[in-house]
Amino acid sequence: MAMVVSLCFLWGLAQISIKVANRGVSPIFQAAVRSVVATLLVAVWARVRSLPLVHRDRTLLHGLAIGLLFGTEFVFIYVGLNYTTASHAVIFLYTAPFFVALGAHWLLPNEPLTGRKLAGLVLAFAGVILTLWDSLGRPTRIQLEGDLMSIAAAFLWAATSLYLKAVVRTSMTPSQMLFYQLGVSAVPLFLISLLFEPQWIRDLSPLVVLSLAYQGIIVAFASYLVWFWLIQVYPISSLSGFTFFTPIFGVLLGGLLLHEPLTAKLLTGGGLVTGGMILVNWPENRAREA
Repeated sequence: MAMVVSLCFLWGLAQISIKVANRGVSPIFQAAVRSVVATLLVAVWARVRSLPLVHRDRTLLHGLAIGLLFGTEFVFIYVGLNYTTASHAVIFLYTAPFFVALGAHWLLPNEPLTGRKLAGLVLAFAGVILTLWDSLGRPTRIQLEGDLMSIAAAFLWAATSLYLKAVVRTSMTPSQMLFYQLGVSAVPLFLISLLFEPQWIRDLSPLVVLSLAYQGIIVAFASYLVWFWLIQVYPISSLSGFTFFTPIFGVLLGGLLLHEPLTAKLLTGGGLVTGGMILVNWPENRAREA
């Protein structure tokens, strides 16, 4: 599906835009601005469509929980990209489905860890080790620190997904999920930035402003709304298999736009992670037909 592949391209480019904006804006402040811009746009969109965003019930507590998880995840993503390459970050970030598969085995009775999923996890683990090995070959360990932050972000992304599946389930609409993730996360992000980042803006060049706008308007607002629309129209199982294009686009764009080194270890590790992701997300009915 061309639309899903286009979304994957936008998401792969997101890591590049964060890396570019980090040159002129402190990372956590950048994440906070992204959340605020997208939250305002979601609120306007919901107002136009007369969609309720906040209910004074248990949904509000769930919203606070997923917002805090989301905010912590983005601290690791944005700070991690100060230390590692966009190519590495996008590979590690998209190991999230493997953490989901492991957690779902224990938390969701209908999603056991099958032999196929286990094979995918083994492939992905091998890819992670190989990509980390690529960082170990650097003169310093700074890139390794960024890699580990990206893995921590993937774990938190998975935790958010599992919380939504196991606890929230159908009590929250897609627009509410997006609003809580963005709106609630903005508060702790600004507070953390206020405490740990003495200088928010260093060089607000046109490219930095464009990168910030891209993250808030295109990625966090528009692309997620399109994604939520797609999963309402098409089966999620038929869409999730396409998301493996995101790390591929991220690695290629990192090399093309940022001139990041595309080493043999990186490409092989990324290929193993992508292959494992395909196995983990492959729909069960297709596996039986095969």
